[in-house]
Amino acid sequence: MLGNRRDFLLTAAGGLAAMPLTTWAADRRLRIAAVTTIYHKYSHSEHIVDRFLDGYGWNGKHHLPAMDVVSLYVEQVGENDLSRERAARHPEMKIYPTIAEALTQGGDKLAVDGVLLIGEHGKYPTNEKGQMLYPRYEYFQQIVKVYRDSGRTAPIFNDKHLSWNWQYAQEMYDTAKSMNFGFMAGSSLPVSWRQPSVELPVGAEIEEAVGIWTGGIDGGDIHVIEALQSVVERRKGGETGVKAVEAFKGDRFWKALASGTWSGGGWDQKLLEACLSRSNQLKSNRETYSHTYPGLEDIRRLAPDSYAYRFEYNDGMKVSILQFPGLVGDCSMAAQLKGGEYFSLMFYLPYYTTRNFFNPQVHHIESLFLTGKSPYPIERTLLTTGMTAAAIDSLFQKERRLETPHLSVAYQPTRESTFRRT
Repeated sequence: MLGNRRDFLLTAAGGLAAMPLTTWAADRRLRIAAVTTIYHKYSHSEHIVDRFLDGYGWNGKHHLPAMDVVSLYVEQVGENDLSRERAARHPEMKIYPTIAEALTQGGDKLAVDGVLLIGEHGKYPTNEKGQMLYPRYEYFQQIVKVYRDSGRTAPIFNDKHLSWNWQYAQEMYDTAKSMNFGFMAGSSLPVSWRQPSVELPVGAEIEEAVGIWTGGIDGGDIHVIEALQSVVERRKGGETGVKAVEAFKGDRFWKALASGTWSGGGWDQKLLEACLSRSNQLKSNRETYSHTYPGLEDIRRLAPDSYAYRFEYNDGMKVSILQFPGLVGDCSMAAQLKGGEYFSLMFYLPYYTTRNFFNPQVHHIESLFLTGKSPYPIERTLLTTGMTAAAIDSLFQKERRLETPHLSVAYQPTRESTFRRT
């Protein structure tokens, strides 16, 4: 058996009442709809949808998912579009002009068993804070309308963070909970390979942590914030949420970097060194090859647009996210454990043409569609969506410290690791 799915009937009050009406048989291939902003080479649509269409490497074999993408919606079609070629090569997948038609396959009721919501890349407006206004929330609303009109639901995977807007993200989360359908979201980094291939023990006590990345307001921020969160959520007591955030840039950033301590207004210098020690793409501080750490002046020269966020968690843990465009090309984290021990790793992203770091993410999306349940907590992405939005707000408000009572998102992580080990 592939697992039970829950169908829903409209009640007289207009809501959805949960009733276990359908059980899918093993010989029944699931039907998947993909709703996307754009579909071109190296877009997230290509990375994810192509793996469902053509398979991908897994456990030493070429794996073909036990499901079919039968419908596709692409909002923006340019000269570099790949969707038409994919549809011609995969006749089981039909392109539809609207999201509703993709979900109903041109009928009047939901006709698919899972939905890929990929609202990344494409030409969209940017707000005054530097956030690209991708329409994930608007796509989600249209999907949920089909669910309500049909009287049943299907699991949804939402690529990256839920939205650029916290209120939208909270509504998406609440809707999925109230309608009781499987909801998974997030970056590919938390489930990719790690160097070394280690996991923080459940129940470890963390005092302070640092994550570094190569920059990018909003779209780049969520990657490192969520990657680090996937590690520190395993600490003693589980996740408690974030109570405050403060951004740093310009002179204030360089003063914080030079301080070398949280109490001095920055972050633990040893944690930053531990992160840099894991980097495979650390720029040299010399004209020729060098294995030495860059000094403060080297960083100012190589990464003049660096910025940072400091988060204070409800349980007292302190986290700093440092963005170094021009200094590093990969993502790493380090944590100081109670007693003085340091824990660090790099989230390995092999940036070659195959982009194989999407393989683990698609593997987990398959699990969502087959079981109806996300393999890791949706609350992680709800929290990191809010952390990203609040951090950008602080940056926009001249680096003012912001209290974040709305980010008291508490949850327990899975005991089993979900990152790619082999």
